[in-house]
Amino acid sequence: MTDTFDFVLPAALEAREPPEARGRGRDGVRLLVGRRATGEVSHHGFGDLPSLLDPGDLLVVNTSATLPAAVRLDRISVHFSTPLPGGGDEDRLWLVELRRRTGKTSLPYGGGCPGEWIPMPGGATLTLVRRRTARLWEARLSTDVVPYLRCHGTPIRYGYVRRDWPTATYQTAFAHDRTTGSAEMPSAARPFTPELVTRLVSRGVLIAPITLHTGVASPEAGEPPYAERYEVPAPTAALVNHVHAQSGRVIAVGTTAVRALETAVAPNGRVTPSSGWTEHVITPEKGVRAVDGLLTGLHEPRSSHLMMLTAIAGRDLLTTTYQAALEKNYLWHEFGDTNLLLPH
Repeated sequence: MTDTFDFVLPAALEAREPPEARGRGRDGVRLLVGRRATGEVSHHGFGDLPSLLDPGDLLVVNTSATLPAAVRLDRISVHFSTPLPGGGDEDRLWLVELRRRTGKTSLPYGGGCPGEWIPMPGGATLTLVRRRTARLWEARLSTDVVPYLRCHGTPIRYGYVRRDWPTATYQTAFAHDRTTGSAEMPSAARPFTPELVTRLVSRGVLIAPITLHTGVASPEAGEPPYAERYEVPAPTAALVNHVHAQSGRVIAVGTTAVRALETAVAPNGRVTPSSGWTEHVITPEKGVRAVDGLLTGLHEPRSSHLMMLTAIAGRDLLTTTYQAALEKNYLWHEFGDTNLLLPH
């Protein structure tokens, strides 16, 4: 790996199925730990997580549940990403990505024009309103999107996943039906099981929720994040501030939790209750104030998430960590292995 943001990911290191299909439990993935205090990395199983954290540490988890956000037509698929902020009829006006079907997978589709309408399964119609980015359209469905997806959608998957898996495969232990809204799974929390959560709590590790609904992040795009819906509830904000006051560590579970917390930081450095839409992009130059560490998956080359990881871990540790992941054959993507980045 010659650069933190650009490296070669061998196809053999792409997780093509969940660990359950490989005869393991959800928590049967590997955990690569990087410590900024020493610059060292160590190798563990995810089940070792309680012993790697201290009593009083706070894990902040995302409660967003995953939608079956892909609707397949004969030649294209429509990936529903997120409703439009301030769109007026947000139950029907969404950002979508059009993808050309190629056998069992799909690739970005550059066609379409404003005003074009696309017949959808179940008698619905999708009308393209205007192009928002090179790959995303503002589009209006003729019925409410979330109920429609529950009837006609399937979870988004990309070419490295060889077959469809039920929507339940893409839900985490922290997901709530009342907070359904992610186009793609907040996958950092996938390895958690109720038994592991019990062990964490028994050790004195605290757990607090935020909600951030993820949009589509097709691996070919390399785009910065766009606006996503989030909520940092008052009890979580208070607990983050309390843990910091006690010199404890706040560890985000997933980049979504980082984005929500860093959006909610006030000028005085305290986290405040907050909700709405966030366009906050975390870079090494901006740094982080609410988050001390991060539990996450392994991210693709040139991914914008790597800027966030650099802000938390520092460039040297992140480079060492990813070199170790490549050398020891860790698995990437939503069904792959995990990475814990700990602070000074």
